[in-house]
This record gives sequence, C-alpha cells and structure tokens, in this order.
Amino acid sequence: MKLAYDLHIHSCLSPCGDMDMTPANLVGMAKVKELDVIALTDHNTCRNCEAAMKVGKAYGVLVIPGMELTTQEEVHVVCLFPGLKEAMGFDAYVYEKLQKIENRPEIFGRQVIMDEDDNEVGEEPYLLINATDISFDRVNAAVKKFNGLMIPAHIDKTANGLIPTLGFVPEGSDFVCAEVAKKEKLPEILEKFPYFKECNIISDSDAHYLEHINERVNFLEAESCTIEAVLAALGRRD
Repeated sequence: MKLAYDLHIHSCLSPCGDMDMTPANLVGMAKVKELDVIALTDHNTCRNCEAAMKVGKAYGVLVIPGMELTTQEEVHVVCLFPGLKEAMGFDAYVYEKLQKIENRPEIFGRQVIMDEDDNEVGEEPYLLINATDISFDRVNAAVKKFNGLMIPAHIDKTANGLIPTLGFVPEGSDFVCAEVAKKEKLPEILEKFPYFKECNIISDSDAHYLEHINERVNFLEAESCTIEAVLAALGRRD
C-alpha cells in the first residue's frame, strides 16, 4: 500500500525544537496534513516517543519511535525502531555515550519531556545536540542490536550530512537506506557516490516547527500501515 510519510521530526525535547512541537501538536499536525506514518526523531533521545505513539493511536497516525543520533564525527543518523522497548533500550545505550555538558536553555532552548496530554513530566539537563562517542562505522551494528534501522540523515546537507562531513562513504558500510534534504541533488549524489544506487532514498522534513512538517508529498510502498512493514520496506535492497 502507498503511505504518505515524514520520518524525521523533532519535538520540544530537542533543544532546537520549537516549544509548540509537543507530542500531541506534532501528531495532530501530521493528521491535518493527512500523513499516514511519521517518526519522532529527537536529538540523541527517544523519551518523547511514548507520548507521541499514544497520541498517534488516538488520531490514526502511525508513529515510529526513533532518534537522530549524532556520531563521534558529528554525522547525523536517523535511527528507527520496531517498538518503544527497543527504542528506549537504544536511548539508554546512547545516553551513556553522550558528552555530559549541561544545557543552557537561555541559549540552546529547553529540553522538555511530556506525556500524551502535553503535560511536562521532566526536563533533560544535559545538552542533547552534542556528539556521542559512537563512530559512524559502529552505528549500524549498535542499531541492529535493538532491531532498528539506520538511515544517514540529510546526506547532502552541509551541516552534519554524511557527504559534506566525511566526504566519502566509509569502507564496510552496510546501511540500505539514506535520506536527502533536497531531492534535486540525488542525480549528482548517485553519480559521485555509487554506493547510494543500492539504497532506498527517502526525503523528510527534519521539522523543528509545526508548519515545517511535510505535506502529503512523499510516499513509500509497504505491505501494511504497521511499523514492521514500513521498516521492512525501507530495509530491502530492492
């Protein structure tokens, strides 16, 4: 079946996320824009995913729990998981490897944890946009331990994209899906980096504000509107 998607969205738990990006608000906006499936991918954390998934069930929007991981090299990687248990297991793994520098909300923004009713239930003290000590070449193995899927984020983007940051695809890479910020750059990317010819290429909003969540413009084919089916579709080399 054909599913309208946006698999890279931030909530108010990301310090750069607008405070209007509450779990209920962002899922509600996805519903208004008639999206079938979204993923909540805050920087180096999955702790607002539970609330968003509960709202998604109420609104009829499939919410995949995820994270935008920052590697040791400061490459951003979207990591998607089949369930909340796996996502939170990865969350704990990443938190141990995050640089523990205190957040300064007046500079970087608050990092608010919420429940499904958008009540504040906590605030993360350490700055979540810092790099972890997980190198890019170790991400896939780490994500697979939690049955997840790694997707190098906005590979063409100057800030934290794989291609501008590293300038190459590391030898031994075995990811099968990648994200581009601008679809018109894809032909040039495929010409210069043949590795991506064997990948599924998606394009997401990377929204930090409600109005930036994608309209119903990007679609993927999956057997059903379930997390398992979406991850299976993204993870197939064909």
